[in-house]
Amino acid sequence: MSGTAAKCMFRPLITVDELLSAQARAEQAQDAQILLVDCRHDLMKPEAGKQAYLQGHLPGAIHLSLDTDLADHAAGLCGGRHPLPARERLRARLEAIGLSEQTHLVAYDSDGGSFAARLWWLTQWLGHERVSVLDGGLPAWLGAGLAMTTENPLPTPGKLRLRTPLVAWVDIDTVADDVAQDRRVVLDARAPARFSGAQEPLDPVAGHIPGALNRFWQANLAADGRFHSTDQLRAEFLSLLKGRPADAVIHQCGSGVTACHNLLAMTHAGLGGTLLYAGSWSEWCSDPSRPVATGG
Repeated sequence: MSGTAAKCMFRPLITVDELLSAQARAEQAQDAQILLVDCRHDLMKPEAGKQAYLQGHLPGAIHLSLDTDLADHAAGLCGGRHPLPARERLRARLEAIGLSEQTHLVAYDSDGGSFAARLWWLTQWLGHERVSVLDGGLPAWLGAGLAMTTENPLPTPGKLRLRTPLVAWVDIDTVADDVAQDRRVVLDARAPARFSGAQEPLDPVAGHIPGALNRFWQANLAADGRFHSTDQLRAEFLSLLKGRPADAVIHQCGSGVTACHNLLAMTHAGLGGTLLYAGSWSEWCSDPSRPVATGG
C-alpha cells in the first residue's frame, strides 16, 4: 500500500454556478485562484482529447493528456495501461501549468467526469486538497449558455509542496492478499459486459477479479450527466456493500481511471477512506498466474 491517507475536507464536486462565483471572487482577489484543466480523452483515439481542446475549451483552461501527463509508461509506479506517475514528476507537471498552494484546481471533461476524476485523485495524492471536478463537465457549461474559446493561455508556473497524501493506492499483491483473506472487497467500475467477460475491447483477457463486485461508473450519473444526490449515491453503495465498511473497498477498472469515478462518488456521498488499485484489470490480466472469473 502507498501509505495512510490524510483526511480531506474539500468538496469533490463543483457546479457551474459555483465555479462562476469562485472565478468572480478570484478576480477580486478575495479567494484562491482557479486553475481549469481540460481532461478530455478518448481511449480508442488518444489524440482526440487534445484536438477537441484546440477546437474549443473553457476560457483559461489548460489541457492535460491522460496518456502522457496523468500516467507514466516509462517509469510508472504500477503496471497496466495507465501506470501512476511518480509524485515528484506529477508535481512538476502541475506546477508548470500554474498549480500553487492556494490554487483551486477544477478538472472537467465531456464524459461525466470519467477522466477528470483521475486528475482529482492524483491531485489529492500529492496532498493538495483544493481540487474539484466540474459536475456535468463541458455539457453543463454549454447548457448554461456559456461560451468556449480557442485561445491557449500562457500559464505562470506555480509552487506546490508535496504533502501527506489524501488518498491511497494498493498494488497487485496487496489486492490479491486482501481478497484471499476477505479483508477487503474489489469494486469494479467497468461496464457489466466487460465485468462478466462477454466483451473485452481493450485488454487481452476478459473477465474480472474473483469476488469482485460490479458498479459501472456511469451509474453514478443522472440523465443530464451530473452526479446523483449524495443520499442516492450513499444508499446505492451501502446496498451493494451489504454491511462492509467503506474503508474495506478497493476500486478497480480497466486501468485505474474510471475507478476514480466510483471513488469520487463515494467520497461525495460521505463514504471516504476507500482505496485505488492503480494497475487494475489491465495489470491483473497480464499475469497468467492470477485467477480470472467470468459471469455476473
